[in-house]
Amino acid sequence: MVGLVVAVVAAYVGAIALYAHGGAAGPQAETPAAGDQTTVTMDVQEIQANYSMLVANLTISPASTLLDPVDHRLNEDLGVRVRSVVMPARRTWTKGMLPGTFPVPLTLAGQINRWPFDHYRSGPVDVEIFRGGRAVPERVPVKFVNHLSRWNVGASRANGSGPYRVTLGRSPSAAAFGMVILGVLIAAAGLGLFVAIQTVRNRRKFQPPMTTWYAAMLFAMIPLRNALPGSPPIGSWIDVTIVLWVLVVLTVSMLLYINCWWRHLRNDAPAPASPVTSSSSPR
Repeated sequence: MVGLVVAVVAAYVGAIALYAHGGAAGPQAETPAAGDQTTVTMDVQEIQANYSMLVANLTISPASTLLDPVDHRLNEDLGVRVRSVVMPARRTWTKGMLPGTFPVPLTLAGQINRWPFDHYRSGPVDVEIFRGGRAVPERVPVKFVNHLSRWNVGASRANGSGPYRVTLGRSPSAAAFGMVILGVLIAAAGLGLFVAIQTVRNRRKFQPPMTTWYAAMLFAMIPLRNALPGSPPIGSWIDVTIVLWVLVVLTVSMLLYINCWWRHLRNDAPAPASPVTSSSSPR
């Protein structure tokens, strides 16, 4: 009992530590921002359900030479262009305005079937600005900030000067949560099979209400499977290796228990009718 209590407490503390570590979303800057240089910040906000597109809010911070020293507004026209494989995006602000924030869609490529060990990578992301009437763009550094819960987001660029690539992977807490749910599925199937086998072997008495318990467990498996973080698509490796066989084991266990019902609660054979003796009375 002491060992069981220690194991449960250790598992609880470990789960809380994973949750606290995986829930912290922090910036991952590629190039430090400078006051005399225009920088761009991309806040990663959302990932689509099919994991094919990532949405980030782009915010531009103009250099001090582009701002009026009095009202801190643009002293010349400023444009920004984002080149990605989804669609090119371009915004322009005229003199006297303040640059705003706008969403930028980024494509993702990965293997969702490998959940929860799936990783994704965006297409090349390049940000350039146009100052005044100049036709030659100027490449600016980008700082990526992760605001996605339960995801680890990173950014890198080839040779230190090429376009950026954003990488995503599930945090350890999200993966651990999914593994716990899969463990619950396996434990439920094993428990149901154990009870059925012990009843078939006459090690335990048959209990009629237990048949509804098997049906309830069988119908609870799919909602538990859909509760996995990220909702992996039907046909993933977890379905082929775990969920399908959990359903098969529970179904076999229920059939074994129904067999016990057939053997233990069969109708008793009708008792033979006693012969009727007739007595004759004298008239």
